[in-house]
Amino acid sequence: MKLSIIIPCYNEVNTIEEIVRAVKRSPYPDKEIIVIDDCSTDGTREKLKALEREVARVIYQDRNRGKGAAVKAGIRAASGELVIIQDADLEYDPNEYPMLVKPILDGKADVVVGSRFLGSGPHRVLYFWHRIGNGFLTLLSNMFTNLNLTDMEAGYKVYKREILQSIEIEEQRFGVDPELIAKVAKRGCSIYEVGISYYGRTYAEGKKISWKDGMAAIWCIIKYNLFR
Repeated sequence: MKLSIIIPCYNEVNTIEEIVRAVKRSPYPDKEIIVIDDCSTDGTREKLKALEREVARVIYQDRNRGKGAAVKAGIRAASGELVIIQDADLEYDPNEYPMLVKPILDGKADVVVGSRFLGSGPHRVLYFWHRIGNGFLTLLSNMFTNLNLTDMEAGYKVYKREILQSIEIEEQRFGVDPELIAKVAKRGCSIYEVGISYYGRTYAEGKKISWKDGMAAIWCIIKYNLFR
């Protein structure tokens, strides 16, 4: 099955070349790379211009719309039977694609969620309160979906393309993760988790998510489980 790798990025001038080339080197043989630049202002766009021949497509947003909007644009452009969302910040390892897609290729799963809290791969030690917040959001989501995920907010998720393209994504920002989990759970999709490694970065290194995004995620969990 062909794998479409969607890379949403915003102001990732220090990592965009490295992540594109890491994805190209990844051991999954049949893949297309789609990069969506969310109106970067730090030189990322200029680097992407030089990378256009190395990827299937680069989409340039006309204004900063958020991760959810970038993911939505990438899904529309995807042609692979499977779709994975790859952050541009080097926190997740493209060498793990075969492990992530295996439950789908084996006919067991419709969706695979990478979990930073399962498995034995390397994990950078970082923020205590982020871990607590992630655990709370995962717990709250699980209470509504009746799933037993360990890492609802993980940045690595693989979907069958027909499932993603049948879902209307409404969230513009980081709320896209709880939105998608709520919507695939409501559809009764078979969901698997796979332990992944995690090379987290600090705010000084460019991490963007904040407590405001956590508060927004709470509302998204409630909204898409109860009112959609």
